[in-house]
Amino acid sequence: MSASAPSSPGPDSGPAGRGGAEPDARKRGVLAWALWDWGSAAFNAVVTTFVFSTFLASQLFVDPDIVAAANGDKRDPELVAALASNASLIGWALTIAGVLIAVLAPVLGQRSDGSGRRKLWLGINTGLVVLAMAAMVFVVGAPQYLILGATLLAVGNVFFEFASVNYNAMLVQVSTKETMGRVSGFGWGMGYVGGIVLLLILLVGFIGLASNPGPLGVTTDGGLHIRLAVLASAVWFGVFAIPVLLRVPEIPARERQNRVGFFRSYAILGGTIAKLWRGNRQVLMFLLASAVFRDGLAGVFTFGAIIAAQVFGFSSTEVLYFAVGANVVAGISTMLAGRLDDAFGPKRVIMFSLIGLVVAGTAVLFIGDGQLGFWIAGLILCMFVGPVQSASRSMLARITPPGREGEIFGLYATTGRAVSFLAPGLFALFVGITGDTRLGILGIVLILLAGLLLMLPVKAKQADIE
Repeated sequence: MSASAPSSPGPDSGPAGRGGAEPDARKRGVLAWALWDWGSAAFNAVVTTFVFSTFLASQLFVDPDIVAAANGDKRDPELVAALASNASLIGWALTIAGVLIAVLAPVLGQRSDGSGRRKLWLGINTGLVVLAMAAMVFVVGAPQYLILGATLLAVGNVFFEFASVNYNAMLVQVSTKETMGRVSGFGWGMGYVGGIVLLLILLVGFIGLASNPGPLGVTTDGGLHIRLAVLASAVWFGVFAIPVLLRVPEIPARERQNRVGFFRSYAILGGTIAKLWRGNRQVLMFLLASAVFRDGLAGVFTFGAIIAAQVFGFSSTEVLYFAVGANVVAGISTMLAGRLDDAFGPKRVIMFSLIGLVVAGTAVLFIGDGQLGFWIAGLILCMFVGPVQSASRSMLARITPPGREGEIFGLYATTGRAVSFLAPGLFALFVGITGDTRLGILGIVLILLAGLLLMLPVKAKQADIE
């Protein structure tokens, strides 16, 4: 995911997929398309990972009597149990969101590939995410607002994933087959850089580098500084989502497919899977394995900050310090992994990175309560996350039958969401059974390990679909 600008397509380059946009239009649209990724850091980094989810998992949402009785002792049994209960509730909210995504994503993914209205649905779904983020300003730091906060977090996740289906499908409209990897990597890189820039703005402007309130003088009462930071992030996402809607060309009308009904969409999806089973099982096996380990990666993003705050005592400011470091490490490791991908193949990069994630995740269970241990283990986790993402996209591009890129990448997006309830479900289950937020990492590690095992028989073999 190099952050360097991709080379523009040559004048003789043909279309990369059903997008069919002219090369000059694709060239003009690359930056506009990637700016959505830049803006999406507002949701990925701020809402689901480092700020809002951590805010929900804080003591502000615990009964004040329990907090007072603990008298500053973070190991007080009642306080620990209450915090674990809140983390479990957040996990179940995201599990419900994952089930909704699993039920609806196949239909929306299939329609986005052929309806000719990708920009319309990208705009609608992005707008709903921005509205959910803006509504988070009303989630006051008090126990009675926890359910509202968890609900908005779940709603935001649902519509963000729906928006991502349309956004990823538009890759073929801004690239050729020869430049797809570079354009896609440019988007990922923009996401990392956007996350760093936004987090630094929030640190300086709202949360404060060394003291509260921050330089803008925003009070911390009821978590107002956090709530306003999320509101600012909603504006950030909304602004940077506009260019893709204005500059990227839509699918030409002559290439649009007829709209089909809800259940018919599932029949079409089933037919595609059947063709893959008969003609290219390696693609199908990879889609299954990647769906599982990508859900584990989502669990790392979603629950890592919660574990940092509840188990290792990170403050909101310290979580954002870690967030900036995590984005820097992920960006650098991903750029280096791109070279290793070309030299040794994407499967080796994926396997090595998944092993690193399993080992680092397991280490979190044994590093005590010191923040230094979490910094080390957490940054090692982040070092492997980006390479898995970039090499997965590269591997699928290599094993996809020629001429079927749009369909297969659409299925890639769909399958990735179909099991998106696994990591939050296992996290919530382990936390609920043990009453210890730290042990929720076991659920995430198990998902990553399952994805690793499913990758073992996958071969980088290309074949035609019947």
